[in-house]
Formats: sequence, C-alpha cells, structure tokens
Amino acid sequence: MASFVAEVLASSGKLEKEDLSGKVSKMSRKVEDTKEEVCEMINKRYSDFLPTLQGSEDLMVQVETVSKEMDALKTCIETEVRPNIHMAVAEYTKLKQQLEKNTVIITMLGHLKEFHSAMEEFNKALQEKKYVDAANQLERARDNVDSLKSWKISQLPLLSAINSELTVQRENLIYHLGDEWKRLVIWTLPSSKEPAGQKSFLKVELNLSNACNGDGELKPSALLCCILQALAIQGELQHKIKLFSQVLLKNMLKPLVMYASLSVRVTEQQDEGTILALQCLEESHEERSAPSQVYSKLLLVLKTLHSHLLDVSIGDKKLSAILGELIWEELSRCIIHECLVHSIPTNSSQLEKYNTVIKETEDFEKSLKEMEYLHGDSTDLLKYARDVNCHFASKKCKDVIVAARKLMTSKMHNTVKITPESKLRLPKLPAPSSEVKVKQDIVKEEAMMENSKQLSAWSLRLPACRISESVQQLMELALNTLCEAVGSSTQCALQLFFTVRNIFQLFYDVVPTYHKENLLKFPHLAAIQHNNCMYLAHHLLTLGHHFRSHLPNPLSDGVATFVDMVPGFRKLGAQCFLTQLNVQRAELLERLSTAHNFCNLDDEDNYIAASKAVRQVIHQLKQLGTVWQDVLPVGIYCKAMGNLLNTAITEVIAKIMMLEDISSEDGEHLHTLCQTIIEEGPLVFIPLAEEHKNRKYQEEVPLYVKKWSTFKELVIVLRANLQEIVDRWADSKGPLAVEFSSSEVKSLIRALFQNTERRAVALTKIK
Repeated sequence: MASFVAEVLASSGKLEKEDLSGKVSKMSRKVEDTKEEVCEMINKRYSDFLPTLQGSEDLMVQVETVSKEMDALKTCIETEVRPNIHMAVAEYTKLKQQLEKNTVIITMLGHLKEFHSAMEEFNKALQEKKYVDAANQLERARDNVDSLKSWKISQLPLLSAINSELTVQRENLIYHLGDEWKRLVIWTLPSSKEPAGQKSFLKVELNLSNACNGDGELKPSALLCCILQALAIQGELQHKIKLFSQVLLKNMLKPLVMYASLSVRVTEQQDEGTILALQCLEESHEERSAPSQVYSKLLLVLKTLHSHLLDVSIGDKKLSAILGELIWEELSRCIIHECLVHSIPTNSSQLEKYNTVIKETEDFEKSLKEMEYLHGDSTDLLKYARDVNCHFASKKCKDVIVAARKLMTSKMHNTVKITPESKLRLPKLPAPSSEVKVKQDIVKEEAMMENSKQLSAWSLRLPACRISESVQQLMELALNTLCEAVGSSTQCALQLFFTVRNIFQLFYDVVPTYHKENLLKFPHLAAIQHNNCMYLAHHLLTLGHHFRSHLPNPLSDGVATFVDMVPGFRKLGAQCFLTQLNVQRAELLERLSTAHNFCNLDDEDNYIAASKAVRQVIHQLKQLGTVWQDVLPVGIYCKAMGNLLNTAITEVIAKIMMLEDISSEDGEHLHTLCQTIIEEGPLVFIPLAEEHKNRKYQEEVPLYVKKWSTFKELVIVLRANLQEIVDRWADSKGPLAVEFSSSEVKSLIRALFQNTERRAVALTKIK
C-alpha cells in the first residue's frame, strides 16, 4: 500500500519536490557544519597559530566533497525541477534562495581554501628561495582576500586575521628580497661626518657580488633576475631602483663629472664579483675634465652596470631603461653645468673645433640608447652642445662684462702716456662684401668731389696726457670683442656688439659711483678720470665706423655706432674735473679767510696771519701744479691753474678794495704780499716735466688768469703817489682805467691818502 502511494505521488511530482526539499535542507545543514569547521580551522591556523595540518587537509577534502554534492544538486534542479517551475513557484523560489546562499558560502570557503593553499605554497617557495613563485603565490592570496572583501562581509572575524597574515608575509618577502639585494649589490660609502670633497669620494666602492653566471657570460645571474622580478611583482622595484639611482648619482656619477682627477677602476674577481671603485689620477692637474673624458668615465660605469646588473627585462621594459628615466635628467644637467659650459670656446676661431665635442656627445647618447638607458632622438644635453654658437655668444658676453667690471673697479692711478701719435691697435679685418665695398667707393668719390682740401694730419688727434692703464685695456677689450663679432652669425654678432655698448654704459654708471670718494679726495684721480672719459669719447667717434662694413645686417646698415655715447662721456669727464676744481676753489677761499681781510697789517699778528694765508695759497697751487703735471693736456692744465689762481687774486683784490683806511705801513705790507703772489703765481704753471719748456706758459699767465692785469695795477697803486695814479688813469684812457672803474680808483685814493687839497685835486681828475 505504501509503495503504491509513493508511486502515485511520484507520478504527480509531489514526492520529488518533498524529496528535493529534504535534500536541500540536509545540504544546508552539511554546509553550515562545514563552514563552522573551516572557520574554526582557519582561526586556529592564522589567529591562534595552532598546528592543525592533518585536520585542515581533512577539511579541505570535506569542502571539496560538499562542493561536488552542491554541483550535483544544482544540476538536478536545473534539469528536472525547472520544467515544472510553473507548478511550484513559491517553493522553488525559497529553495533557490537557500541554494544561492549556500553557493555564496561555498564560494567563500573556496576562496579561503585558495588563500590557505597559496600561503602554504608561498612559505614553501620562500624557504627554497624561489622568490618569483613566492611573489606570485602572495599575489594569488591577495586576490582571494580582495574577493572576500568585495562581498561586503568585512564582519567576518577571520578576514582581519588573514589580511594581517598577508601583510606580515609580504613584508617578510620584501625583507628577504632586500637582504638578497644587499648581498649582491654592496656599497662602500664615506662617513657622513667626513667633509664632502674629492678625497672623501676615494672611499666609494660598488661591489656587484656574484653577479655573473657560471658559464662566464657577462649576464645577470638567475638569482638576481628572480629578486628583481619578485620586487616588480610586489610593486617595490621602482622604489628599490630609485634608492640605488640616488646613491649612484651622488657618490659615483656626479663626482666623475665634477672632478677631473677622479676616474673609475673596474676589478673583476671570480669569487667576489665585480668591483667599481673611484681612484685619483695623480698626473692630472686640470681643473675641469674635457667632455670626451667625462663621457668615457660615465660609459665605463654604465656599461659595467648594464652587463652585470641591469640587462634584465621586467615586463616590456629593461631595468636599464628604468634606471635611465630616474638618473638622466639630473645627470645631463650636471654634465652641462660642470663640463659643457666650461668647454664652450672663448674665441670664435675655436668654434669649428667644437664639432668634435658635438660628435662625442652624439656617440655618448648613441651608446646609452644601445643599452636602453635612453629613448628618443634628441635630449637637452645634445641640444646644448649643438647650440654652441648661442652659448659662445652668451659666455663671451658674460666674460667680457665680468672682465670690464674688474677693470673698472681696479686702481686708477696706474697710468700710461698718450701722445698725438698714439693710435689704437686696430686689427686687420677681412675685406668687406662686394655690396658694402661699392657703397664705400661711392662715399669716397662723393667725399673727394666735395672736399678739395684735406684736413691736417693733426686733426682729430688726442692731446698728450695720461690715462688709466685699465681704461686702455678696456678699449682693447672692446676692440677684441668687436673682432669676435666680425664673421660671426647675425645673432652672435648682435649680442657681441651690444655687449660692447654695455661695456661703455657700465663704465659711465659704475666708475663715478665706485670711485666717488677718491675722485673728490684726490685731484690727481679726478684729472685722470677726466682724461679717461675724453679718451673714450675720442675713440667712440670712429669705433663703429671702423667695424660697420665688416658686420652682418642690420649692423652694417648704420646700427653699429657709438657716436650717440660721445656727449655723455665728455660731460661725465668735464663734470668730474669741475667738481674737483670747485673743491680746490673752496679750499683756497678758506685759506684766504684766515687773513683777517688784510686789514691792520701794522699789527704783527695780523700780518703774520695774512702772510701765512698767502703762502698756503701759493703752496696749494704749486702742489696742484705738480700733481697735474704731465697728466692733464697742456691746454686744460693751464686753464685749470689759471682759473684757481684767478680765484685767489680776485678774493685778494676784493678784500683790499673793501679797506677804508690803508696806512703807509699797511700799504707797504699789502704790496709785499701781493708782490709775492705776482712773483710766485706764474711759477705754478708747470704743465710739462721739462722745466725749460714751461717758461712759455709762465709768460702767458695773463691769457689764463683773467684778473692778472687788474691785480698788477692794484700792486702798482699800493706804492704809487697821487700824481702817478692820475697819470695811469690818463683821463680814463690809461691802463688803470682799463682795470678799475672811477669809483673804485677814488675809493683806493681815499683809503691810501689823507684828506688834503692834493687828494681832492686828484679825485677831481678821476672821472
């Protein structure tokens, strides 16, 4: 009877559903039991660290069995139950949800199983030093942990434990890899307490220990390759190579560039590997290395590293390419600033030879590209070498300005003699182009047609004087710089030409400021500065004309000129000397102010004071005459001394004319003092070193001293009687009338003579 009922139910499908439901419930219980056991095992293994190897293996088998039963049950549902789903939607939905839940749990258990398996394989590989396998197993474990995290079940107690275990084992692997790296790549560096310098770098060594295969080929060993690949898998390779590149740059590559006497020694030892060490070349005394030397030293280091360490492919890149990306920018900048900058020629005639350096730079980069340190066509290093014309002009301009400033701030009192026969040592320039030559011929023809008479040979000649030796050198510097511009490229010529203009502008601005105190304090320097400015102005008139036809456009079209600077230099020199003359004039007047206005000279003290003041004035003028002797041009010298002497006698005349009463004794003293000036005054005119040649200028004192004749007339009046004064007046036609007005003569008569009828008659004749 029971079997009959079962058959009926089976035929209707009801028994099958009940049987299926029972299977699912049974399966759920089995899954839960398995889950608890797995979690307990995992917890003991990774949280409590209990040795349960056999139990874990049994559980793994159990998980696999449950998984197979789940797959069979799922297949049964899909093949047998699905056709009848329309008959029991509610029941099957519930069963499906239960099944999906069980599927998730089984999948999680599968990930836990995979994690555990990966960690076991990792530990085994790490012990056997199979670092690539260990790194891969660690990544496999990480993937399973990430899958568990993605299901938002972070509340799972085991998740934090296995995540912590993963982190610990990763650090363990990186430590082992770092330890192996340090064993294979050994640096010997100077102490950080030692002062940085060339000597400290002699202690630098890089030992690539056992870095070759047993067959003798210069290839990185299998162990090294495994270490590098494992680091790459774990994402630590870039950091490790970056640290290595920083030490390599600081302690080996840069010192080889910066110090000419440093070189690299490569020693290969079968047992200990290859050693790279820095050594000093005793025979080298050069301050800077030539580019070829720098390139050869760097290539020796980089080739050794490539063959023993960096010739390893990491993914689609060579390790040398990774290192190149890290070091090239800083290394090329160091080569430029410490080597190529100093190799730029200082003379345009050497520019063609620089093609050798460009070729060496190209070969250097080519070698680096072959070893895959570099990629691409052109780098900043090669661009810098190829732009030699631009760098030459910039360096030349900088050097010229520095040299010019040094000359301007040097001592001015070292002088050289300039004579009308002196000429600038102008260089022999190449013949101008045909077009320029035609223009010059036309100008010459027009000049010959317009001027039938030629200027004298002494025209536009600088008078004999002394100038600073530094100024003569400054002009030679300007000439040499303009010579460099001749035949240069347009850009280079423009830079050099305007640098020469900047030299003179710098002189205009710097010298008066830098030497300001000395120019006010020392009349000798003021005279030299006057001559310097006039010397520069004189040559600036024709300097541009001499070079214009030999310079490229637009300089040859009239831009190359210095004429616009001439007025400024003339004014600068004149102002400097006039300022000094005003200083000397003030000193003369101050000395004369101690003469008590030349009154009451019958008093001994007053006479001594007045006599001392006159002697001091004469002494000051003689000193100036000696200081300026053979320095100033004769014409300027005589005008300057005449101006100062005129200041002194004008002050004396004014003081005497202010006296209201001059006794006979006072008059005698005044005459004596003035006679001293008349006798000593001309002797201050000594423009030339040869005494016999100065007599001419001493006799021409009235030409340079405006009040000389007036002063001489005053001296005569001081000793003359009334009749002599009237005779020299000669009805306003005599020499006295030429120098003094009638009121001034009457004032003198009243001061010199007592009020008598004779004085009254004389006064009436002065009209």
